[in-house]
Amino acid sequence: MKITLGRVLTVLGIAAALALAVWAMMPRPVPVETATVSKGKFTATVDEDGKTRVRERYVMAAPLPGRLTRVRLKAGDSVKANDAVATIMPSPAPLLDPRSRREAEERLGAAEAARERTKAVVERTQAQALQAKSDLDRIRTLTERGVSTTQALERAETAMRVAERDLRAAKFQDHAAAHEADQAKALLAQYHNDDGNTPPERWAVTAPVSGLVLKVLQESETIVQPGTAILEIGDPLDLEIVIDVLSTDSVEIHPSAEVAIEHWGGPGVLAGRVRRVEPAAFTKISTLGVEEQRVNVLIDVVSPPKDWAGLGDAYQVDAWITVFSRDDATIIPTGALFRSGENWSVYLVAEGRAQRRTVELLRRSGRFAAVTAGVQPGDHVIVYPSDRITPDVRVETR
Repeated sequence: MKITLGRVLTVLGIAAALALAVWAMMPRPVPVETATVSKGKFTATVDEDGKTRVRERYVMAAPLPGRLTRVRLKAGDSVKANDAVATIMPSPAPLLDPRSRREAEERLGAAEAARERTKAVVERTQAQALQAKSDLDRIRTLTERGVSTTQALERAETAMRVAERDLRAAKFQDHAAAHEADQAKALLAQYHNDDGNTPPERWAVTAPVSGLVLKVLQESETIVQPGTAILEIGDPLDLEIVIDVLSTDSVEIHPSAEVAIEHWGGPGVLAGRVRRVEPAAFTKISTLGVEEQRVNVLIDVVSPPKDWAGLGDAYQVDAWITVFSRDDATIIPTGALFRSGENWSVYLVAEGRAQRRTVELLRRSGRFAAVTAGVQPGDHVIVYPSDRITPDVRVETR
């Protein structure tokens, strides 16, 4: 057979087509994302958001019912201990309807008439007392001279004592009648012109401590009842942070645990320390509508006050509470872990292929986990492996 250029080209074309078909049928590498296993300090934290609050706040409330005058203080104003922060005056008397007012006026007239009658009784008993005293003096003189008898003297003395007691009783009746007339006048006082000489009674509500006004709860003049909140006083530099965590996480949090405070509105990360984990939990509805048992954790800010001078009461912050820490730990992303039976496993990338390794998990926290065996620092693990990743499959790092 004669070899020609056309035959050579034909053979080369067929060989290229066969190679292209074989290459097309070969499995392509699966694109994956990888992360490098590192060694360093591993810290497990409980991450939650919370808010600041003044540690010692005082709510000023009305101690008695009355009319609260307008509060002149504003939020941020400073007050000193025993300063008057509000004033309570007596409530105005209720208005009378025409019939009740007419009846009150008639009762006032009756009371004034009764007062005049008791005055007349007092004057009569005074005259009788004076007459009894004159009779007693005269009979006593006659008795000393022997003109009158002892029996007449005794009768005069008895008449004197009776007259004195009648005078005392008449004065008491006159005193009571005067009070009844004053009571009737007081009921109608709002309908008559007052002389204005008597200043209205006032009760000053004083601050128990020195500090700043945090919030004015009742600013306008109004009628208040005992216990009505007026304003809040506290020291804005004496702040604490309240974080509510799941009750399952709270068992790992202990007093004096370190806390990193971020997203508080200022630069840098603030340092904090757990002061108390409250012993009782409460039910809270999550954003997904699920009931959760939550526990309040109280945190003190240990950074210098000048670093967080912008913080105030009820500001939102994010806190990372340290519950576990280990130096020289082998760290991998939690997205590389998956369950393989009862064990945890990862996929390593070696010579362009995926290799499954079983690892011993020490602790997980957020985006990272610490392992004690199965991988070495510097290994490349596949993050979030899909179902296409199997042992020895070819992979390509994106």
